[in-house]
Amino acid sequence: MIERRIFHAMGTEIELLVAAEAAEAALAAAEREFHRLEALLSRFRADSELSRLNRDRSLDAGSDLLRVVALSLAARERTGGRFDPTVHDAVVAAGYDRSFEDVPDESDEPAAEAATTGGGVRIEGSRVELAPGVRIDLGGIGKGYAAERAAELLATAGPCLVNAGGDVATRGGTWPVGVETGGGRLTLELAGGGMATSGRDRRRWRRGGRDLHHLIDPRTGRPADTDLLRVTVVAGDAVAAEVTAKALFLAGADAAADEADSAGTPAVLVTDDGRTVYAGGLA
Repeated sequence: MIERRIFHAMGTEIELLVAAEAAEAALAAAEREFHRLEALLSRFRADSELSRLNRDRSLDAGSDLLRVVALSLAARERTGGRFDPTVHDAVVAAGYDRSFEDVPDESDEPAAEAATTGGGVRIEGSRVELAPGVRIDLGGIGKGYAAERAAELLATAGPCLVNAGGDVATRGGTWPVGVETGGGRLTLELAGGGMATSGRDRRRWRRGGRDLHHLIDPRTGRPADTDLLRVTVVAGDAVAAEVTAKALFLAGADAAADEADSAGTPAVLVTDDGRTVYAGGLA
């Protein structure tokens, strides 16, 4: 028997699935965990721990914020800067300055100038310090982290899957997960690990006649200009999948396929002209 719960958190629909009976307590705990982490990590809440860090530049962080910042800095190092938590001001400059459901689809006002990224972030014990002018955004990696934390709680009841708007975490069992391709839908079977999708086909808007989206290229401080529309990656957990999907998206189709093949990372790449490329062992 599969028990299911759906709710809204972190700006997206969250789906919890658990193969167990009488799993209400675990489902409730997993949902509470999402709301708790959103209250800590949201850049849209003035009283969140992340907002206080961005405002005060230095903070004795709680364990969750400290862990997610550390994960994001490790990801920046691992991807050569393609994944970068210091894109906050660039995302805001592009027009994503409030919860996405409140962002106007179109505005005559142009987007602001590109913002600087790649700024300094230092962790000393439990203290996080931001260099002058640096603010961080933990939206994507925060969702992956929350999916993993919720899966840990849900797994106390049985094999489970957590889907946080495309960031998927699993524990136990085998789970069929649908992936959009250029011409339809593919089903992948996840047996442990996680999956994530990065793309410019969902969170997008127009400013001053220009199409914009939320995936910032840290090299330019602007929404990424790439021949990929969407990238889906399977990895060891939802955090790793989120980071890798973003990095491959910024690489472009040819380089992304080569990187996924070299690393043995299963990936589905959809180009902006509708082609689907399977890489990393998928065929």
